[in-house]
Amino acid sequence: MTNSINFKQVARALTIVENDLPGSQEVLKGLVFNKPTPVIGITGPPGAGKSTLVNALIDLLLKDGSRIAVLAIDPTSPFNFGSLLGDRIRMSSHFNHPDVFIRSLATRGSLGGLSAKTIEMTDVLRAAGFDYVLIETVGVGQSEIEISGLADVTLVVLVPEGGDEVQHIKSGLMEIADAFIVNKAERADADVFANNLKKIIGQKKDGQPPVFKTTASQGTGLAEVAGFIKTPAQIKNPRRQLLLTEKAYKLLTYKLTQHIDKKKLQQDVTEALKHQDFNLYSFVDSFDKS
Repeated sequence: MTNSINFKQVARALTIVENDLPGSQEVLKGLVFNKPTPVIGITGPPGAGKSTLVNALIDLLLKDGSRIAVLAIDPTSPFNFGSLLGDRIRMSSHFNHPDVFIRSLATRGSLGGLSAKTIEMTDVLRAAGFDYVLIETVGVGQSEIEISGLADVTLVVLVPEGGDEVQHIKSGLMEIADAFIVNKAERADADVFANNLKKIIGQKKDGQPPVFKTTASQGTGLAEVAGFIKTPAQIKNPRRQLLLTEKAYKLLTYKLTQHIDKKKLQQDVTEALKHQDFNLYSFVDSFDKS
């Protein structure tokens, strides 16, 4: 086992980076990556059991002495801009484990569910020396697609009653998934759903990704998923240039809009709405020049 990880130092660094406190750029520029820690993205629609799945995967990965960091992306309230922090409740059994570090992060208004802070905080965790970094996305909007720009391995979690499989293709999941997980496989039609999914995948892309059937709440089927994650070939991501380009774009976008205070923007919109001739595009144009 390599040197232990100081969780307090990691938490402090994450707080500095997340809130752009003094020294945040120095922290980021000073990151050193001593090993190829794989970033595992876990995404899918709400209610698919992603948090339960992550919880079960942690149990399996801990058995070989691995140290695991989890970054749970929580939806941000559009009213108070706070994080709902629901995922940490379902992972409570690992809070005090010496080899597990769990942190929640609000989406901060990012329509895709992933902000520039996700990228920065993931890199802090990678540099800290964890063996795996698991990222669970909020599972709405474009976050299912955006996770492919951050994770080395993307797992898409679905459920048998998830609806028309064609809708999953339209959302782009077929293009970004390295593996599909049909969770709650004890339910009716799980086999039919999984088989149909395999057929659709075969029609849509080369190098068909595997389809795993799991019941995360009972811990069944998880060994195969853990084995897939541990395969060394999975860590050598062929999309490295794309990943870094996506990261750079996110960071540049954040840097260019960092001066915009969203709470003040909301106040300004509220004030502007008092005028009968309010026009959103005129407002944005004048705001951009202010």
